[in-house]
Amino acid sequence: MVVVAVILQASFFSFLSILGASPDVLFVLVAALGLLGGALVGAVSGFATGLLLDSLLLQTLGASALALLAAGYLAGRYREAFEIEGRFVPAAVAGALTLLGTAGYAGLQLMLGVQTDVSLLVVREIVVKALLAFLLMIPTFPLVRFLLRAALVDAEPSPRRVLLPGRRRRALRRGNAPRRVRRTATPGRAT
Repeated sequence: MVVVAVILQASFFSFLSILGASPDVLFVLVAALGLLGGALVGAVSGFATGLLLDSLLLQTLGASALALLAAGYLAGRYREAFEIEGRFVPAAVAGALTLLGTAGYAGLQLMLGVQTDVSLLVVREIVVKALLAFLLMIPTFPLVRFLLRAALVDAEPSPRRVLLPGRRRRALRRGNAPRRVRRTATPGRAT
């Protein structure tokens, strides 16, 4: 998936212009992989994607890799800290990470001394890229989840997760709370 996405980004999406900006499918893919696999999967896939892109385009080696590594790691940390409950949560995460990642990439390029003109149009392009990432993530997240369904470890909620106090009360009201078994003196029999 990473190789196909890098080739599509370099050959098709970079030439596409929507509202003055080209969509960045790499941040969307890395965010989806991070949301499905966790922080380690997101960071590794982001670094590999960025390194492959930098090598393909003969850019400053590592600038895209650092931006995509950070985006993948943050997406994975979001997955590990929160539940993905809404339909548009992955899209919002992808939009926010594209905004941060693209701004970080622009800052890295300026610090490395790439000679380019800087204007307020860069801010507009970053915001438009974030909105396009939001829209692209809506069909991409289910597609990536479908393609990786055999490799996903945590497809269903883990029974070892600790319920927060509010969720525990709701689970008790619904009758889904774990039952406590009291042992009696008779072996093999619980009351």
